[in-house]
Amino acid sequence: MRLIFMGTPDFSVPALHALLDAGHDVVAVYTQPPRPAGRGKALRRSPVHEAAEAAGIKVRTPARVRRDTAEHEAFAALNADAAVVAAYGLILPKAMLDAPRLGCLNIHASLLPRWRGASPIQSAIVAGDSQSGVSIMQMDEGLDTGAVLLEESTPISATDTASTLHDRLSEIGGRLVVRALAEQPKPVPQPEEGVTYAERLTRDHGRIDWTRSAAEIDRQIRGLTPWPGAFTTLDDVVLKIGAATPLPAESHNAAPGTTLDDNLTIACGTGALRIDRLQKPGRSMMSASDFLRGQPVPKGTRLV
Repeated sequence: MRLIFMGTPDFSVPALHALLDAGHDVVAVYTQPPRPAGRGKALRRSPVHEAAEAAGIKVRTPARVRRDTAEHEAFAALNADAAVVAAYGLILPKAMLDAPRLGCLNIHASLLPRWRGASPIQSAIVAGDSQSGVSIMQMDEGLDTGAVLLEESTPISATDTASTLHDRLSEIGGRLVVRALAEQPKPVPQPEEGVTYAERLTRDHGRIDWTRSAAEIDRQIRGLTPWPGAFTTLDDVVLKIGAATPLPAESHNAAPGTTLDDNLTIACGTGALRIDRLQKPGRSMMSASDFLRGQPVPKGTRLV
């Protein structure tokens, strides 16, 4: 088919490669404009931009598309059979949704209607879901409300992080959208029951509340790794927690956030959590043992 591809982050790249490998003619790629990044704030192109240029595909980077009639006309003039959208980052107006012959297909990283919205991968882990997956959706003007063409699920393990689940779902998405284009299954409207929304994440979502259970905090740490990251403070220094192990809910009388030993085992509202990896400001992530060699944290220390 003659396709337009629209995506921005790493998640989108396997889908672009899968479409090309399947023999589709990707006539243009839309992605977010280069953004300042790194300490020098130099402009950095998106992963999709880099992948498209490497494949010799024309790249368009409009900052906005919703009310840009000239962009709508340019999009329609591509005469595409379909547009494939994967974490593009801009809301498409009806003029663009209706322009391709088969409309716009979205690769969404959840089993719709659960976790519509901006952070479905992280939300599924934090909520303790037993599975996640990918939905190929026929886009409409709502927020992830379109009818679903295909879905594929994958279990969420007790060690999955947002990073590991992200990588698995991105590969599924590429495979599934190729299948959707080949089979063109009948779209099935989403059920009205079971709708949940995954809000846009900010740094504050990573703040650990030690009054919560060890299991909940463990899911928060895993679900927010690598971004925005779960964190706590020790003597007013922010510590980013990279990995932890929830321990059996043995009784303890310590206040939540208090260390139960000299090895960074922390009392929670229910149970306890042993910190395995952590990061000080300006430093790399390190093991708890390496951290403690440089900064002992004795039993009875309070983290907040």
